[in-house]
Amino acid sequence: MGAFATGSLLIAVLTVGMMAGVYAAFAVAVMPGLAGAADRTFVEAMQRINVAILNGWFLICFLGGLVFSALALALSLGAFPSGAAERSAVPLMVAGLVLYTATLAITFIVNVPLNNALVAAGAPDAIRDIGAVRTAFETRWVVFNVARAVVGTVAFASLAWALYLAGGGT
Repeated sequence: MGAFATGSLLIAVLTVGMMAGVYAAFAVAVMPGLAGAADRTFVEAMQRINVAILNGWFLICFLGGLVFSALALALSLGAFPSGAAERSAVPLMVAGLVLYTATLAITFIVNVPLNNALVAAGAPDAIRDIGAVRTAFETRWVVFNVARAVVGTVAFASLAWALYLAGGGT
């Protein structure tokens, strides 16, 4: 496997792993921690998190997982003339790319629209029925975030195993 393909795969493993970690952190700590908070506190916290998370470091990982997974796969196709272990990395890279793409689809189809609806509800002090706003957001967001965490973790594992195999592991 060439240096660019290996480097791309390594960055894919890192960025996909970091995103799986973000989703998992929300699943196991942030959302359970907020679950017991008052409605106003919950809505305000999630509105603030949704603003704070849109930063360059997050976007590098979020989009980098897709870009570097695809780049590693493209650079690797046909680049494994030596052993079966190296060739077996390609299906794992495909799996990692497909699974990571699924996390993005979940994000754009479910979580982002829920985030946008939470923002559109307005400032927590001005929301007439803040309990209804929370109810419309929380359960669905949590369920689909857990899905992102699971799928993202499997994507990370697939890419990590591909990196191991591409390096000649058996």
